[in-house]
Amino acid sequence: MLGDDDTTERRLRLIQAEFTQQRQPSSNPTGRTATRTEAPAPVDLGTLDYMAAAKAEIVKHTQAAAPDVDPYAGPLCGLYEWAREHTAELDEEHQQAREAMIYRQGLEHAIAMGDITVVREHPCPACGCYGLQWVAERWRAVCTNGYCQDDDGLTYRWELKRLAYEHVAAKSSLHSRAT
Repeated sequence: MLGDDDTTERRLRLIQAEFTQQRQPSSNPTGRTATRTEAPAPVDLGTLDYMAAAKAEIVKHTQAAAPDVDPYAGPLCGLYEWAREHTAELDEEHQQAREAMIYRQGLEHAIAMGDITVVREHPCPACGCYGLQWVAERWRAVCTNGYCQDDDGLTYRWELKRLAYEHVAAKSSLHSRAT
């Protein structure tokens, strides 16, 4: 699922289409609520802020790599392709960094929609086992292998950025060996 090039874009479109709708509050057992002076926002403002931050990060990265590029003004569905198009002439290392950022955002999009299983699809960078679990409170993936511990005896914890980097590097390595 994460191997598809357009998965990150599809997830962002799904967030835009389905997760921007205002969530209904849980039912109140007493039936009493405070009197409202204003109507609630018709969309989930936190999700809109999240999407704006994701877009801003991609635009900022692309403009840093290619300063002559105008800011992206199109729909969200073309954001990642726009970034790839305007940074296609960069060296392999910078293209790999771009792809890792896009992949990380795809993981973040999935987690924002409640799909934490995407973390399990990655091996632990320290021991290589497929025993990662998502810990939302720390915003980290944790290795569940009892033997995979740091020098202090603590379980390794990985940011999504590291998992994305490892994934893109492995994919690039496989691609370069195949050609």
